[in-house]
Amino acid sequence: MNAAGRIDTTAGRLARLGFVDGARAERLLDELGPEAVGDVELLAELVAAADPDLALTSLNRLAERDPSVLGAMRQDPGLRRRLIRVFGVSAALGDHVVRHPEHWRTLAGEEAARRPSEAELRAELLFAVGADPESDEPVARDASTETLSALRAAYRGRLLHLAARDVTGEVTIAECTAELSDLAAAALEAGLAIARAELDEYDGVRLAVIGMGKCGARELNYISDVDVIFVAEPREGVDETKALRTATRLAQGMMRACSASTPEGSLWEVDAALRPEGKAGPLVRTLASHLTYYRRWAKTWEFQALLKARPVAGDLALGEEYVAAVNELVWQASARENFVEDVQAMRRRVEAHVRADQADRQIKLGPGGLRDIEFAVQLLQLVHGRTDPLLRRRATLSALNALSRGGYVGRDDAKALAEAYTFLRQVEHLLQLHRLRRTHVVPTDVMDLRRLGRGLGMTADPVGEFTTRWKRHAMEARRLHEKLFYRPLLQAVARLPADEARLSTSAAVARLEALGYADPEGALRHIAALTSGVSRRAAIQRTLLPVMLGWFADAPDPDAGLLGFRQVSDRLGATPWYLRLLRDQTAVAERMARLLGTSKYVTGLLLHAPEGVAMLGSDAELEVRPMEALQAEAASIAQRYEPDAEATVTAVRALRRRELFRLSVANLIGRIDVEQVGQGLSELNDVTIQAALDAAIAAVMAERGGGEPPTRIAVIAMGRLGGYECSYGSDADVMFVHEPLPGAEEREATDVAHAVANELRRLLALPTPDPPLIIDPDLRPEGRQGPLVRTLASYAAYYERWSSPWEAQALLRARFSAGDAGLGRRFIELIDPLRYPADGISMEAVREIRRLKARMEAERLPRGADPTLHIKLGRGGLSDVEWVAQLLQLRHAHRVPELRTTRTLEALRAATAAGLLAPKDEEILADAWRFASQVRDAIMLVRGRAGDSVPVDVRERARVARALGYPPDGSEDFLDDYRRATRRARLVVERVFYDT
Repeated sequence: MNAAGRIDTTAGRLARLGFVDGARAERLLDELGPEAVGDVELLAELVAAADPDLALTSLNRLAERDPSVLGAMRQDPGLRRRLIRVFGVSAALGDHVVRHPEHWRTLAGEEAARRPSEAELRAELLFAVGADPESDEPVARDASTETLSALRAAYRGRLLHLAARDVTGEVTIAECTAELSDLAAAALEAGLAIARAELDEYDGVRLAVIGMGKCGARELNYISDVDVIFVAEPREGVDETKALRTATRLAQGMMRACSASTPEGSLWEVDAALRPEGKAGPLVRTLASHLTYYRRWAKTWEFQALLKARPVAGDLALGEEYVAAVNELVWQASARENFVEDVQAMRRRVEAHVRADQADRQIKLGPGGLRDIEFAVQLLQLVHGRTDPLLRRRATLSALNALSRGGYVGRDDAKALAEAYTFLRQVEHLLQLHRLRRTHVVPTDVMDLRRLGRGLGMTADPVGEFTTRWKRHAMEARRLHEKLFYRPLLQAVARLPADEARLSTSAAVARLEALGYADPEGALRHIAALTSGVSRRAAIQRTLLPVMLGWFADAPDPDAGLLGFRQVSDRLGATPWYLRLLRDQTAVAERMARLLGTSKYVTGLLLHAPEGVAMLGSDAELEVRPMEALQAEAASIAQRYEPDAEATVTAVRALRRRELFRLSVANLIGRIDVEQVGQGLSELNDVTIQAALDAAIAAVMAERGGGEPPTRIAVIAMGRLGGYECSYGSDADVMFVHEPLPGAEEREATDVAHAVANELRRLLALPTPDPPLIIDPDLRPEGRQGPLVRTLASYAAYYERWSSPWEAQALLRARFSAGDAGLGRRFIELIDPLRYPADGISMEAVREIRRLKARMEAERLPRGADPTLHIKLGRGGLSDVEWVAQLLQLRHAHRVPELRTTRTLEALRAATAAGLLAPKDEEILADAWRFASQVRDAIMLVRGRAGDSVPVDVRERARVARALGYPPDGSEDFLDDYRRATRRARLVVERVFYDT
């Protein structure tokens, strides 16, 4: 069946409704039975889920265990909605319900929407471990694995009940976090009951468990360490030493009961590191011992932590005594010397420990993350709460509301912070629910981002809308954090270079604003960090910064440039050559400032390999390295790390990162054009694939006992890789072909080839700080449904029997990339008659290609995209030009050998030389293709992530225009030029492609 025929299948309709794998969704729906297939309400709920494929998969697994769930869902729309919505968000809770199918029933009926009380949660978890909820000191039946597993199963059952109400919007974020905290407190109580079961005597001591952090503030997230402090008192007549020893055993037993691994997993770690003296101090202290420590030795951060303290388990009366006593100290802490500076320094230390490769995706600790909001709120609370008791709140949103009402924070600022905090907490919950893992890093995978966006109710463009909202909230949170947390910025102003130091804070801010800094207060902080102290580093930077501030201001994004400079300097500031380079070659500093202020992509590469700064000192260093040199270096790396495949490919990817930096810098400063960029990136990808293939073969054969592989393997480049036209964000489109050696068994050879292909993909996808190289094999025969690897004979049989015009068109880009060169050559010889057919393709095939192009224009352009601004699929864009060249090749390459090329511009030039295309038409098409390719590359360089449309946002478009060489006010000229070039190209396309 041809491509047009496949569109109207049930699988195609399901794919259009939101399923990623329509064919699989069709099969799973069929497996649910005829009633499910015709259940419109069921399908509507699946389509509304964050991840319809995941929801359907979990529903099928549950139905296999308990078929009655399908009938119950038809009778109870609330059950259907809750179950499918939670399945669409959480694979882990789907697994839990499959293990415990009776738990789905908690989502049915009126009780499903009711919020349980703190007492009910406590009683339920105590009952699960065989303890008496009515007892003051309940004891579990034992401390066996069975008891621990029962606690975990009951806990996750309640987690399921809450998550279902959460993802359906039946609880607010504050209600959700409060219930999570109550559930954690109940689990701690059950864990304490288990700990008592391990002791013969435990009644000689009173033990209180104090919740700290988010647990204490009743704002816990789904998966987090639970911070606690233990306080104990001996009962009357009991020796204190003995009582503390018993209390310590109880505390240790409780911690084990919660964190131990069982067949049902673990709950979470119980973290007591916030106690006096941290991990070096005793686990349990008396109340008097706690108070003595806090009065004599406590640091500022400890009082900040105690702001959240709340009794959560054990002897609650003793816990209340503890909280009342420490509160007197907490609310006087701001009177301590250097209190504000200490809190500010703590935030900086936290931020400094965030992994650089995750900083811009860290919603907790990174800039604009939850910690920014929490630290700002807590500092204001501690400073003003000394005299205003209304500010003494544990929870962030409640405290922020009190600060706003009291006039300490403006209403608009408070509202913006509350909205950002709520959004970030929702994102945090969705991230953690997926696998019930502790994470605060926004993923980069499109499917993960899609699930996040849809989980937040974004349906039109979930990835784009989510990313936009997240960045907007993070930017606003960071801005307000700087405004509130570092107010006033007197210290930063004092550390400015001499000519700025005489200015008041407001004057310094005004100066930076005039230079074009969007966040002048943040800029002051960076300047202070760079220039403070008496070190040589600080002295050189005090000399350079006044000039560099101007260079940053000349760049498209001065704030990003200054931040990047600070980050690179933090990495390399103590390195002698870096200091000398900055001091002696100011041209390097200028080039660095312009690059950092232009390209997030370059900044990211430099942060992971800051030694790349050395390349900026010499134009010769920025010359694109020949492929032979790269191959030799990759071979040397392989020899050095052999036989460790992962280490080899990690090192090769580091080589690729360095060369990406070289290419991107050369591109931005105008030393290479877009064709050279495409060639350089493609050759670099070839070298990377070859090294990964060699490592994969060695790893697979080692697993099979050693020896030589029973087959030859070749990687065939397709798409942009095949055309030597890769962009910075391009995947590597490839096909895998193998040929069994003489005497080898074909099945064994095929198994080895499949294993090698999968290992190659795995190695190149390993998480590292380096930009990934995604291997995309979807252009193979039958696409994702077809085998990943075929023999040469299998390709021949398929193409002889099944190939269609669009496959011949795709093969126009095919070339040998890596592996066995002889096999690659034979594959190319096999496909040449197909892509360069004798006498050209038929007119029916021409009409079919034109129909496919028209359908692609109508259906593949993203919803809401401006067709005049979409770089790839828009009018006169890359696809338009490429299809013109490819149709000319299919029709005439049999008699014009020069058309037998995988490169678009080369094909256009050959067509013009052969009289098949007017020189003026070739010029217009080539100009549009180059311009669109340059814009696509510039978007990636500026934003640090790929994009297929000319930015609509004015500021972002201006930055892209600047990267392309337009003046600061040239954004509209750039837009006009792009539209003009593509409009002219479209006229040629309509005449040459559709009318001839």
